[in-house]
Amino acid sequence: MVLDSQRNDSEQIKTQWNLSRERLQRHQLERLNNLLTHVADHPFYRERHSEVRLPLTSLDQLAQIPLLTKQDLIPNTRGQPGKIFSEERGQYTRYHQTSGTSGHPMPVFDTKQDWGWWLNCWQHVLTAAEVTDQDTAMMAFSFGPFIGFWTACDAFIQAGAMVVPGGGMSSETRLQMIVEQDCTLVCCTPTYALHLLETAGRLGMDLASSPVTRLIVAGEPGGSVSEIRERISNGWGARVIDHVGASELGAWGFGDKAGSGIHVIETEFIAECLCFDDGCPQGRPAREGEPSELILTGLGRFGGPAIRYRTGDMINPQLEHDQECRFLFLEGGVLGRADNMVVVRGVNIFPSSLEAIVRQLDATTEFRVFIDKQGEMDSLHVEAELSPDRCDALSRLFQSRLAMRIDVQSVTEGSLPRFQAKSKRWIDRRANSK
Repeated sequence: MVLDSQRNDSEQIKTQWNLSRERLQRHQLERLNNLLTHVADHPFYRERHSEVRLPLTSLDQLAQIPLLTKQDLIPNTRGQPGKIFSEERGQYTRYHQTSGTSGHPMPVFDTKQDWGWWLNCWQHVLTAAEVTDQDTAMMAFSFGPFIGFWTACDAFIQAGAMVVPGGGMSSETRLQMIVEQDCTLVCCTPTYALHLLETAGRLGMDLASSPVTRLIVAGEPGGSVSEIRERISNGWGARVIDHVGASELGAWGFGDKAGSGIHVIETEFIAECLCFDDGCPQGRPAREGEPSELILTGLGRFGGPAIRYRTGDMINPQLEHDQECRFLFLEGGVLGRADNMVVVRGVNIFPSSLEAIVRQLDATTEFRVFIDKQGEMDSLHVEAELSPDRCDALSRLFQSRLAMRIDVQSVTEGSLPRFQAKSKRWIDRRANSK
C-alpha cells in the first residue's frame, strides 16, 4: 500500500496527515523494503546490511540495522561526496555541501528523481503555510553551495507561487524588494528574521504593515521557541512556520499551526527516538515525552540513501497528541544538538533554551556563548551587545530561569558577527581549557 507520491496538492497531503497509525506503518514498511532491496548491492551498505534478511516483516526489525553517523559518511578524499552517494556521477544533477559544522564541508549530490522527492517533502511545509499560486515569496538566503532554501525555491515554483531570489543583496535591498514586489512570504533563518526587524527599525520601516503574512524559518532552533517566535511574529505582523531538514536527509519536518513544535513527515521518513544515556551504542527507545535523539530513515532518496541516520538533534517526542496532523510531534521543535548540550551543575542547557531567555529581554540583540571547562565542570560565559545594566539584568534572568549564575559581558554594538545562514553563537572552547 504505497501512497501516490506524485500527488502533492494540499488535499492529498492533508489526507496523509490523517492516516491511521496502522496504515501509516504499512506504508512505511513497504517503502522501507523497497529501499533496502535497492541498496543490497550498494558499495557502502553491502557489508553493513549483510545480516539483514529481506523482506522485513515489521518495522521493529529496523533496529537490527546499524546506526549511521555523520562520521560514517565522510569520504576518504576531501572534496568527494559522502560515502552514501555511489551512483555514477552522470546520474546526479544537483551539487550542495553540508555546513561543515563537524569539519570540512562535505559534497552532497542529488539525482533528478531525488530532487523531485525533496520538493514533494517540501509541499508538506507549504501546505502548513497555506501557500497558493497567489503568493510571492522572498528567498532571503545567499544561494551559495549550502542547501539553504534551494529546495524551497523550487517547491514554491512547483506550487505555482512567484519566487523572488534575494541572493547577493544587502538587508536594506531585500527589505525594499519585499515591499516593492508585494511579497507575502519570507524564507530565512530565525536569526535573520530578527536582523531584518532590526534593520527595518533603523530605516524607519514598519514591517507589521508590509504585505508579508507568513515567514518560513529554518536552519536553527527558534521557530518553535515561543519567545523567539513571538518576537518575530509580532514584529512582522505575520505567522511563523518552522521547518527542519538536513543536507544528508532532506526536508523532514514542518511546524504545527500554533508554532509549538515540529511534525516529522512520516510518509517519507521513519523516525526513531533513542536515548544513549545508558552507555548502549545502539541506544534504547525513548518513553513518551522523554528528551532523546532523533534517528531518521529517508524513504525516497535512492541516489544517497540515509538509513537509520543519527541526526544529532535532541527532541521531545509526542506520539499521542491532539494536533491537526497525526504525524509524530516534537514538542518545542529541535531542542538543540546532542553535541551542544552542556550540563552545568546538573542542569541540561541547549542553545535554544538560552536564546529564548535572551529574547525575553531583547528581541534583536546579537550575542554569543562560550563554553569552557573549569576543572571537571562545564561553564558558560556570554557576550551581548547590551549596555552593562542590561547585561546585569540578563544575568539575573538567567539566575531566575536556570537557577545558576552565568556571567554576561557587555560588548560594543555591531562588534559580534552576523549570519544569514546558521548562526554560530555556541563556541566550544573546552578542548583548549586547562
